Amino acid sequence: MNAVGVVVEYNPFHNGHFYHISQSKEKSNADVVIAVMSGHFLQRGEPAVIDKWHRTKMALQNGADLVIELPYVFSTGHATLFSEGAIQLLEAIGCTNFAFGSEEGTIHPFLNTYKLLKVHEEQYNALIKQYVATGISYPQSLYKAYEELRETEQSQTIDLSKPNNILGYHYIEAAKRLNLRIEPMTIPRIQAGFHEDINTESTIASATGIRKAIFEQQSLEKIKQFVPEESFMLLADWQQQYSSFVQWETFWPYLRFAILRNTAEQLTRFADVSEGIEFALIKAAKKSNSFNEFMTQLKSKRYTWTRLQRMVTHIYTGITKEQLHYSAKPSYIRLLGMTKNGQAYLSQYKKQFQLPLISRVASTNDPMLLLDIRATDMYALGVELASGKKIAVDYQTPPIRL
Repeated sequence: MNAVGVVVEYNPFHNGHFYHISQSKEKSNADVVIAVMSGHFLQRGEPAVIDKWHRTKMALQNGADLVIELPYVFSTGHATLFSEGAIQLLEAIGCTNFAFGSEEGTIHPFLNTYKLLKVHEEQYNALIKQYVATGISYPQSLYKAYEELRETEQSQTIDLSKPNNILGYHYIEAAKRLNLRIEPMTIPRIQAGFHEDINTESTIASATGIRKAIFEQQSLEKIKQFVPEESFMLLADWQQQYSSFVQWETFWPYLRFAILRNTAEQLTRFADVSEGIEFALIKAAKKSNSFNEFMTQLKSKRYTWTRLQRMVTHIYTGITKEQLHYSAKPSYIRLLGMTKNGQAYLSQYKKQFQLPLISRVASTNDPMLLLDIRATDMYALGVELASGKKIAVDYQTPPIRL
């Protein structure tokens, strides 16, 4: 059985994701689609709008055969770390290809870009330092350095101002640098841009636009045309049980408490909290009545919204620098769900997997997996305190079977 891998968050699963899965399977001639999915906290430092179990069901009902969890260590990391964890897991579970969505839509410009930055690595790093010294953010410095190198390049390269192109490049970079056998392919992103609002004349919208509509309207009707029926029903199920969807505002009272219960020195122990910001975090937490107000006070040229969100994610979950960087490689494959086809794949190939397959977490002492369990517990606590109702946690929940 030939397997193609996809790296996903499904926050929530929408029609664009359905297109991506179906095209990935068709173009790779795969028998099985394996999704490595972030758990409860995501790459931009956000809590997922619904829990990982609902999102796993969405994936399995719409073309994925296996869903495995991207550990918290990687799912909340910058693009390089996120990509390394995801691609290593897809390699470990036996995928021959990985398919990512991109604005570029063809693979050769990605390979040309990798070659350009590899050949001119010293010059590229020197340019990054120059731009950082001007006071602009690190992501902006990366982009400006790349554009300067790109000016003299003859072959076609990608636009690294586009978010899906950026992640796609990092997937390829991870696979090449780690000498993995898994081969890349890309699926053109269609209709909706990454940050665009929903367009009622289309059936495709970005997850960002869908989330914005949900939170602004407090109703699912406006997004019904943009998600598969199964996803809509699972979103409705969540709303019926817990009244509202999860965002940082949901957790704000508890995040505020987590910040203010620590001294400035203690805050610097948490992952991604850089020296100097700890005083500003405390000052802003004391003054702010909402998460948005808190973030608006902190955001600057040096500290982007995403970078700040990653900091506060680790403060909220209580995860330190030492814990987050304990290992640079995944140490297990955590199974969240499977179809009958996925189960057949596991039965045939699991002895060949490069990492142990974990379906239940009751007897684990793996430090990386313990962080996942803690993240789930803190997500569940926030939902429970906000809604008065409990959600499934790791110790109680076996893999979903469809």
